[in-house]
Amino acid sequence: MNREEILESIKKQHINFFRLQFVDIFGFMKNIAMPISQIEKALAGKIMFDGSSIEGFVRINESDMYLKPDFNTFTVMPWRDKFGSGSARIICDVHNADETPFVGCPRQNLKRVLAEAREQGFTMNVGTECEFFLFKRDERGRPTRITDDVAGYFDTDPADSGIDCRRKIIQTLETMGFEIEASHHEVAMGQHEINFKYADALTAADNTVTFKWVVRTIAAEFGLHATFMPKPVFGACGSGMHTNQSLFTLDGQNAFYDESKDLQLSDTARQYIAGLCKHARGFCAVTNPLVNSYKRLVAGYEAPVYISWSASNRSALVRIPASRGTKGLSTRTEVRNPDPTCNPYLAFAAMLSAGLDGIKSGLEAPPQTTEDLYEMSEPERQAAGIECLPGNLHEALECMKADPVIRDALGPHIFGKYVEGKEREWDSYRLAVTDWEINNYLSKF
Repeated sequence: MNREEILESIKKQHINFFRLQFVDIFGFMKNIAMPISQIEKALAGKIMFDGSSIEGFVRINESDMYLKPDFNTFTVMPWRDKFGSGSARIICDVHNADETPFVGCPRQNLKRVLAEAREQGFTMNVGTECEFFLFKRDERGRPTRITDDVAGYFDTDPADSGIDCRRKIIQTLETMGFEIEASHHEVAMGQHEINFKYADALTAADNTVTFKWVVRTIAAEFGLHATFMPKPVFGACGSGMHTNQSLFTLDGQNAFYDESKDLQLSDTARQYIAGLCKHARGFCAVTNPLVNSYKRLVAGYEAPVYISWSASNRSALVRIPASRGTKGLSTRTEVRNPDPTCNPYLAFAAMLSAGLDGIKSGLEAPPQTTEDLYEMSEPERQAAGIECLPGNLHEALECMKADPVIRDALGPHIFGKYVEGKEREWDSYRLAVTDWEINNYLSKF
């Protein structure tokens, strides 16, 4: 959209309030809300805020920052406040006081890595699959881990008691322009999944943070708490964010497809897979950012533990879905370890950088693993050269520090602030005498 189209839409739909949205380095959505009288100033990118109050941004003596709106992200919110007022939102990039791009802005950082990919002749498409739980709230409105949902994988109502909430979420997303492909109940009681169409990587990251916001907002309307916490219930399957990704050439061809090759996977695809496998331990602290994330990455609960790839094996870290689509356009990799608490802008940047390193270095993908990795013995896995993902957040952070490709993918500012924040989180957990991770994560995520 352009400026004139936005102003016309606001007038036509009687919008009274406007939100400028952005994310901090840990992926939490932030916003500044303003009356529509300030719309001209907002669209001109002249709204300032205190960056020193945002986690991981700047120091107090350099706090003035600008929000520069991306007009393509404008959307009218399909709900109204209790006074009947309508609102709209637009996602912004963060700039310094001198109006240069802020190096600590996760969205700007993804743009930087995407520009590097473009210099190599590629664009990136991404589709995420965010799972979540719907829990009851207690008499004071606080989230619990209780659900009256007794359904399992692909079950129907009445066992799936969250179906009405899920339908309202879908209707809301479609009104906002999402193309919903499917929804269903997941494996655990109270667990759900809604799949929306893939997009270019920047739009996909915007869509992912918007999706989580909408899910939590609509769940609250039903008196429920939606959580994307990876492992809220011991002994039940956790929530992942399988991330489908592919590279396209600048003339619109899928660079992962080669009809003449085994599995119809091009050399580029295999090198990309090799890069993902090489740097998986390095990017794990970004794709799996919580102490609780590593409670999900254990054997037996449909989450990957071992670094390998396969055309069909769901115990592998990287899976190659069977569909190739018309002219191979659906050929892609599915990376299965990320969870929905990650900052998608940073996660996509890290995984893309890992894959591009595989292509630049001409890495050879390891043999695909067709056996159930959970059934293999440790000596068998060692003989096959199959490594484990990190076992906890501390180990993941140490792996990230040792991986220059992932450090460069985040940039010096974000890398330093991210590690500092996550080490502080690990120390809080390690020193806690209560159920720290549940109390800390359930309401936040």
